[in-house]
Amino acid sequence: MDYKQHIERNPEIMLGKPVIKGTRITVELLMRKLAGGFTLTDLLKSYPNLNKEQVLAALEYAADLIANEESLETT
Repeated sequence: MDYKQHIERNPEIMLGKPVIKGTRITVELLMRKLAGGFTLTDLLKSYPNLNKEQVLAALEYAADLIANEESLETT
């Protein structure tokens, strides 16, 4: 899946946070809901304008950010 067709960053929308295109639903919100115990079904019921592909795109986007981050930990 190419998340770029579903995720956008625009400084005029949600202060530039990544969102699902055409919405004000941030990737961060979706990650926090999932981390808090929401299932995919719960998300789709709570946000009926979302679809499964968009939620999966948000997960892929978040995974790519983590994969490409640099560790700032010191030993």
